[in-house]
Amino acid sequence: MVAGFVMFQTLKPAPAPTPTAQATASASVAPVPTAPVPVAAIALSEREAVVCRAFLAKLPEQLRGLPRRQVTGGHEQNAAFGDPAVTLTCGGPAPTFAPTDFVYPLSGVCWHPNEAGSVWTTVDREVTIALALPGALSGEGSGQWAAALSGPVTAAVPSAQVKPSGCG
Repeated sequence: MVAGFVMFQTLKPAPAPTPTAQATASASVAPVPTAPVPVAAIALSEREAVVCRAFLAKLPEQLRGLPRRQVTGGHEQNAAFGDPAVTLTCGGPAPTFAPTDFVYPLSGVCWHPNEAGSVWTTVDREVTIALALPGALSGEGSGQWAAALSGPVTAAVPSAQVKPSGCG
């Protein structure tokens, strides 16, 4: 009889979750807005346009767990992920910075952060890529976001002929 009871307990289906537990679980997953992220499109040279299209084609559908979103301008040169949005722009002028500033070689790409760590820009590529992070993601540890993009950058954006000091 005991064996029958144990067998019954082992094989019986698990109880269904209560409505309160279901509501709590679904409330913890925040929906990502479907509206496009406002990003300006700048004029690109023909070469920049070709490189930027190749770069965007290499981007993942998620960046460090944030889903990719549409942008309002420059679909061939800009991308966005998550909410608040992490944005990428391809093309434009190379950043200027003091020669004593640190540059960070991250997974084969040399990046330069602004002072707040909210914008990381490639400094060793033929075409500039800029990564803008919302406040909560900027600052300490923000280089992880740049490192996550180094693969698509190396796959699609050729290295510059001249690289800043510290960019191997």
